[in-house]
Amino acid sequence: GAALGVGAAFLVRRLVPTRAQLRGPVRPRADVPALPEGEGLVMVANQASGTADRVRALQAALPKAEIVECPPEEVADALAKAAARARVLGVCGGDGTVNAAAGVALRHGVPLAVLPGGTLNHFAYDLGVEDERDLARAVRHGEAVRVDAGRFVTADTEGLFLNTLSLGVYPELVRERERWSHRIGGWPAGVLGALRVLRADRHPLEVQVGGERRPLWLLFVGAGIYHRMGLSPGRRTDLADGLLDVRVVHGSRRPALRLLAAAAAGPLTRSPAHAAVQVNRLRLTGVSPGTPLAYDGEVTSVSGDVALEKLPEALTVYRPQNVSG
Repeated sequence: GAALGVGAAFLVRRLVPTRAQLRGPVRPRADVPALPEGEGLVMVANQASGTADRVRALQAALPKAEIVECPPEEVADALAKAAARARVLGVCGGDGTVNAAAGVALRHGVPLAVLPGGTLNHFAYDLGVEDERDLARAVRHGEAVRVDAGRFVTADTEGLFLNTLSLGVYPELVRERERWSHRIGGWPAGVLGALRVLRADRHPLEVQVGGERRPLWLLFVGAGIYHRMGLSPGRRTDLADGLLDVRVVHGSRRPALRLLAAAAAGPLTRSPAHAAVQVNRLRLTGVSPGTPLAYDGEVTSVSGDVALEKLPEALTVYRPQNVSG
């Protein structure tokens, strides 16, 4: 089992307002170099993400930028080499590639320029960079903000997450839902995913809340507060709020189908099995060996103690000023 150090706060369920009801906050501005033609920007593009058209469009807008296209297995090395010679480290790919670039940018102390090139692009879209025109405008004029990053640490590994982190059956539910949603629709695919996970005889995590041990089917942690939560997370209006958005779906084996279906098929905030709390750090102890931990599209296994924390305004990222929020 795991001991969760946030006490009885998990017992309070919160309904979160929709994105339309919230006014975007002013994010912390950052001083970065303006590169009118892109000179000093080295953009690493993951070829597996189908980024060719986008990087060509960016090259046309910033003709002196250097573009490095490479297969996935060479991305990490290319990012490290690019950061060593760049004034600005650029990345084009999905959320996993952006995660890798963020770690390199932090280690080298350089600002990051993100061109969305994956399927979901959660970080880029929440940041306010929709395409190469947004990014080129920010780079030309030297417009950037400081954003938070999440960090997890175990005895064997550590890493960053810019979007989400989860423990438990969440990764399996996501895979099953994505596998079937284009054939039968999102809600039926969510229910089918729940059924398949149950048939595989998965068991919930166990955590201690307020001195009482409780089973949890999944624990979800967002790097910033998400508005509307389901298997496909909603949007964030503030990437520098200093908070981890912690959500759980709890329940015993007996009502497992109802709980998993609620988590898989719709916003978690509509499920009576859902609970939420917002903190800046979290510690799990006694995590069972082999427990899957998913972060920004990557999956690893953890055991023992897992420490999670928010790193306030750790990363400097280009973003056009005229984006609301």
